[in-house]
Amino acid sequence: MIEVKQLSKMFGTTLAVDNIDFTANSGEIFGLLGPNGAGKSTTINCISGLTNATEGSVEINGFNISSDGVKAKQSLGLVPQELALYEDLSAHENLLFWGSAYGLGGEELEQRIQQVLQNVGLENRQKEAVKQFSGGMKRRLNFACAILHKPAALLLDEPTVGVDPQSREHLLSAIEDLKKAGTSVIYTTHYMEEAERLCDKLAIIDQGKIIASGTVDDLRAQVGERDLITLKGHFKNTGESSHFDELNAEVLEFSDDEIRFLIADASNKLTDVLSIVEKNFGKVAHVSIQQANLESLFIKLTGRALRDDA
Repeated sequence: MIEVKQLSKMFGTTLAVDNIDFTANSGEIFGLLGPNGAGKSTTINCISGLTNATEGSVEINGFNISSDGVKAKQSLGLVPQELALYEDLSAHENLLFWGSAYGLGGEELEQRIQQVLQNVGLENRQKEAVKQFSGGMKRRLNFACAILHKPAALLLDEPTVGVDPQSREHLLSAIEDLKKAGTSVIYTTHYMEEAERLCDKLAIIDQGKIIASGTVDDLRAQVGERDLITLKGHFKNTGESSHFDELNAEVLEFSDDEIRFLIADASNKLTDVLSIVEKNFGKVAHVSIQQANLESLFIKLTGRALRDDA
């Protein structure tokens, strides 16, 4: 179990993490969902002990990461955003190094190396130097190093950023297997579809604060049975959203080049929507309709998309 209580982190005068609480139980994946700069990585660094929290506490399997760090870290695995690999060594040699650091050795270590290589689909490439690997293969090996010692708790900080579809599927499947084995996982991402697939519970974090939390179904319910319409083009009069009131639409974002809103029965109302927009705001170049999802909720709460960095 990983338990975070009233965690805050200041960098100078900047409050990067603002009094957050959550728990990830055994056999559970807890997601932190938010854009770049929201505070996800800082939270992971505080949980792992790489960064000292300004306030609050973190316990891993009952051990405080600050006052009893050695025992807390014995059952912890970490997959950071930055690769922690020796590129001149082979995949097998990297795993030998990290396994020795975890206190493993002999036949036990070799068996674990072969098992994790199979888990991430690299068993046939284990003798090759890491510098010859693709970015996705390096990500998979980075993950394998973190689970080599069978940690009871695992921190995954955007482990699929920039990877190819094949590597992404290897990683997601391996994470699902860890959940089945009883591992407690904290998973940070700004990919909504990954959170919906993997997470039992999650929190949406923005500007260091948790702005919504619960199960995926709980959070979806906050959007209601409405569809998300996104219109792209060149728009004017962006402060006049009242024109959509007659359609019972909830405007989430309205800028010079994009309009997003929630509306029931979107497909049947699309003609009316386009008529209102082109009459009052400008020409529409692109239209998309999606079922309400976690990204819809994030836009509703923050006014910006999960992919946005600002």
